[in-house]
Amino acid sequence: QSQIFDAGDYFGIMQVEEVDEEEEGDEEMEEEFKKKPNPGNEPCFKVIITNENGLQASNPNSIFLIDHAWTYRVEHARQQLLHVPGLLHRMTNLMGIDFHGEIPDEGSIEQVLQEMWKYNQTYQLSQGTAEEKVPVWYIMDEFGSRIQHSDQPSFATAPLFYMPQQIAYTVLWPLRDLETGDEVTRDYAYGEADRLIRKCVLLPWVPTEVLDVNCFTPEPSDEHYQAILAENKEKLPIAIKPPVYERDKVFKVFTDIQQVLNNLTHPRFVFTDNEGEADILYNFSHFKDYRKLSEERPEVMLNQFPCENLLTVKDCLASIARRAGGPDGPRWLPRTFNLQTELPQFISYFQQRDRRGEDNHWICKPWNLARSLDTHITNSLNNIIRHRESSPKVVCKYIENPVLFHREDVGMVKFDIRYVVLLRSIKPLKLYIYDVFWLRFSNQPFSLDDLDDYEKHFTVMNYAPGVTLKQVHCEEFIPLFEKQYPEYPWTTVQENIFKAFAELFQVASAKPAPLGICDYPSSRAIYAIDLMLKWDTSRDGEKLL
Repeated sequence: QSQIFDAGDYFGIMQVEEVDEEEEGDEEMEEEFKKKPNPGNEPCFKVIITNENGLQASNPNSIFLIDHAWTYRVEHARQQLLHVPGLLHRMTNLMGIDFHGEIPDEGSIEQVLQEMWKYNQTYQLSQGTAEEKVPVWYIMDEFGSRIQHSDQPSFATAPLFYMPQQIAYTVLWPLRDLETGDEVTRDYAYGEADRLIRKCVLLPWVPTEVLDVNCFTPEPSDEHYQAILAENKEKLPIAIKPPVYERDKVFKVFTDIQQVLNNLTHPRFVFTDNEGEADILYNFSHFKDYRKLSEERPEVMLNQFPCENLLTVKDCLASIARRAGGPDGPRWLPRTFNLQTELPQFISYFQQRDRRGEDNHWICKPWNLARSLDTHITNSLNNIIRHRESSPKVVCKYIENPVLFHREDVGMVKFDIRYVVLLRSIKPLKLYIYDVFWLRFSNQPFSLDDLDDYEKHFTVMNYAPGVTLKQVHCEEFIPLFEKQYPEYPWTTVQENIFKAFAELFQVASAKPAPLGICDYPSSRAIYAIDLMLKWDTSRDGEKLL
């Protein structure tokens, strides 16, 4: 409230010189020094208490504000470093990167984009649109950024959003009484108690190998799925007999979905505003209380299945898919790790690939957002580890060899395909596929660089303002595709796609709820499945699609 930035009266930033090994006899000191994580390159800094009276933890004035030097969303970082006057200069200074020019150069920007994961902190706003809730990253000012890590920290920090100014600060306060000359430290792995997880989380500052961790990721336990059901507050239905309807029955439909209201014109359906008299519930939002519906009105049909989140939420999709292909998952799903529960396995796998010189591009996605929001492609391990702090994420092997499509106006671009499927029942499993599929294309030729260039690496263009959306109808696409890849007739490609869909729904319904989609005879559901095609090599070295 009072805008008091008085940290300078209590603290000082001290530059620590690296001591030459010959001169320094004390090996213990040397070892300690090697252990000290220091963000950035040389020189090395520490923050110490300079106030002659020290600091008392119980004093209500022992609380300090740290300003944020840079606040941004990851997808805007490069542009801001290029265009915001003085920003690149300040960041290179803060991170100890050599930059002497006046004009931002690609090399320095690239270095800042790599190094910033050692300085980044994050928060999310809890209100607003999906776009506004995407995590915000920030770098504290020179004072805040030079506070080092300790497992026994002397201070704690937390971001605070001050509504009257619409500004975020970091608040700093002591955890114990301190004297002049004591170092100010904080715990970079705050909140993590498990030793192995702490080691993994601290990897950006304390490089270490986790190769001794087995990267095998079995399917999670039954308790894991029980916990998800509880968290979703979904109540499973009781067993019901499949309802039988009269042949000429006219169904009353209750819906809040505009497309249904606009397009459902078949004479056997009429709309009702009264949910209680409806024969069909076609809900936009997640339906929760199947128990009550199954007990009181088992004949009412609805457009969702209990536990369908096993398919529609990314971490669940990855874990149930392991039923189809062992610990590496099936061939139709790139290797995927849940960053909340499988971080050590992922780091081990990443480091092993690194050692073997294999491609290490990964795509980091929130469990439960759509439209490519908060989705990042990177080959930086530090970047992925830090992304775990913002919101629950999975990390999937990025497809480094996608099948490309030649766009006359652009060149060879990435594309993805959306199929719509109708799940009619679980027992017996009845799945229909709509044979009209949708295509989406990137707007720039594909190459494994410029990983933050949205129009090169992403195909979802219909939400980005001012971005071209290229559309090709599937009937036009098939002959164009076959002309470009004559040895891969579309019927064969599509047959393989349908096999993958069948396999996915078989494993998704193979176990009883909540370990699988619930067999509820009054449920029907439509799902959209997005996929990409990639090149692979068979055991005999033959090229496969």
